[in-house]
Amino acid sequence: MTSRTPSDAAARPGRGGPRRPGARRPRRGVPPALLLPALLGLAFLVLPLVGLLVRAPWSDLPRQLADPQVWQALRLSLTTATAATAVVLVLGVPLAWLLARTEFPGRRLLRALVTLPLVLPPVVGGVALLLALGRNGIAGRWLDSAFGITLPFTTAGVVVAEAFVAMPFLVISVEGTLRAADPRYEEAAATLGASRLTAFRRVTLPLIAPGVAAGAVLAWARALGEFGATITFAGNFPGRTQTMPLAVYLALQDDPEAAVTLSLVLLAVSVTVLAALRDRWTAAA
Repeated sequence: MTSRTPSDAAARPGRGGPRRPGARRPRRGVPPALLLPALLGLAFLVLPLVGLLVRAPWSDLPRQLADPQVWQALRLSLTTATAATAVVLVLGVPLAWLLARTEFPGRRLLRALVTLPLVLPPVVGGVALLLALGRNGIAGRWLDSAFGITLPFTTAGVVVAEAFVAMPFLVISVEGTLRAADPRYEEAAATLGASRLTAFRRVTLPLIAPGVAAGAVLAWARALGEFGATITFAGNFPGRTQTMPLAVYLALQDDPEAAVTLSLVLLAVSVTVLAALRDRWTAAA
């Protein structure tokens, strides 16, 4: 009986040995039954964007971009989306930890309630916010009488509406990352005398940082494009609550070319942010 050396195994990659560095992987064809729906799905997603670029008034674009209302709406959108993301991070990360690391009665119901804004029509979310945080709402009446805080039809109301619809994106991302993270690191920190808060801050957060970043990017993008809950809860007042999506809707009724220009600005901002952060954060998740 002859014995095979490692060099023999390396020379025969087809019989269980390691593949040679220069060897090519076998090509696998794509079944037509999968390729055709995949191409149709790609066309379904890309074609509207192509239509937006083709029908854009490129020759008149500099004049329309010089309109102060465009930059006013864009600045308000960026500011409120960033503030909403900060609120989502402060509230959403502990909520995701609660869902992923603890056992308590009604956890499934709580998870369903947390993810409800994903499927809830945004206009319904805006009505719900009015009933809860309006001047005559469940909590809004108390905020107004005790602290003089009125949220509807204010810039703070825009932040609240955007945070409401964006928080589930962060919670789902962080919860999935927490479930994938090895809890033994936290247990080791506890055996060394660290409190649960210290272990969360020093051990857990660095482990789940890519998931938190990915969820924050998704939440920011969702907040930037929010329309229904914002117009219902905060209204459409230029300079105060009129974000870019609301400005696009208003311009579409009177000046379609201006609406296309505003859409291009919003598209460019979204693509730039997602492209810049994808390789650093979302790919790591």
